[in-house]
Amino acid sequence: MGWLIAKYLLTAAVVVLVSEVAKRSDRLGGFLAALPLITVLAMIWLYVERQPLEKIANHAWYTFWYVLPTLPMFLLFPRLLARLGFWPALLAGALLTVACFGLLALLLRRFGVQLL
Repeated sequence: MGWLIAKYLLTAAVVVLVSEVAKRSDRLGGFLAALPLITVLAMIWLYVERQPLEKIANHAWYTFWYVLPTLPMFLLFPRLLARLGFWPALLAGALLTVACFGLLALLLRRFGVQLL
């Protein structure tokens, strides 16, 4: 149980650190947010917990494919933020991400990559 609490605290600390840095510096906050810190931590947790190497490799593989459809949101959100407000812009970005994910899943299925 102590290990689980430590994982929660360290992972939460990374998120808080990024948000605190972003308050002070847009560029540095964006840079830190773009780093795959949570994914790296997840892979470390999997390794330390003696998960099979194939599971860790699969985690990295699928993370790559799942990140791609999120990228257009980061272009749409800033454009809509001033026009629509925070929540509608965030919702539009989330809907765009879902649509992009669906399209990517359909496209990759033709190449043998199963995302769904």
